Amino acid sequence: MLPEIRQSDYLYSVPQLELDRNDVSDLACELKGFHENFADCFHRSESRDNFYRYMSGQFNQLERKSIEPIAFSIEGAKVRAMQRFVSDAPWDDENIVRKYRSLVNDDLGHPDGAIIFDESGFVKKGDDSVGVARQYCGTIGKVDNCQVGVFAVYTSAHGYALIDKRLYIPEQWFADDYRLRREKCKLPAGIKFKTKPQLAAEMLREIAEQKTVAVSVCPGRFSIRHQSGFYCRS
Repeated sequence: MLPEIRQSDYLYSVPQLELDRNDVSDLACELKGFHENFADCFHRSESRDNFYRYMSGQFNQLERKSIEPIAFSIEGAKVRAMQRFVSDAPWDDENIVRKYRSLVNDDLGHPDGAIIFDESGFVKKGDDSVGVARQYCGTIGKVDNCQVGVFAVYTSAHGYALIDKRLYIPEQWFADDYRLRREKCKLPAGIKFKTKPQLAAEMLREIAEQKTVAVSVCPGRFSIRHQSGFYCRS
């Protein structure tokens, strides 16, 4: 069931999908083609393969889409290898993001496009993940043990897509009594505390510098200059 705001009198109509069996069967080929765009972002073929397996696992009908159930559901996947991939394997993150934003621009770019920044929380029962603390979690509407991220979304009349993200790390994580937890979670020593607005501003600057979506700042507002036009929102 769609929210009431998406059912009528909405600025953009809700996309209608008409899928048949052939569309679903062709998804694997489409995903493989998408994966190939990022082939040069990985130093080893094993990492490229595990990247594809992890993406494929996100489409499985699994109750929990963590590494272990994904590995058990994908042919040729191994739990330890995929765990090493997501935690330790090197890849060119900047190049991946640049290529991805270019694809988003090709599919969704529009003169009246906009960038939206918002936060979202993820409930965590343990304390072995970076940034976990008792804080407000919007996904459940209350304070709980969770991680919080700040996200950037590009939106236009053609649709919307996530284009950047930053993990919010609460200020308490930088205190002396959190040193062991920082080391356990392998938090880089150069990371400093930043507020959520600071994280959003950092993403905005990087998106502007990358020039996939060119951005300038006007007094009292964000101004978003797309390659094919200009949009300014107060």
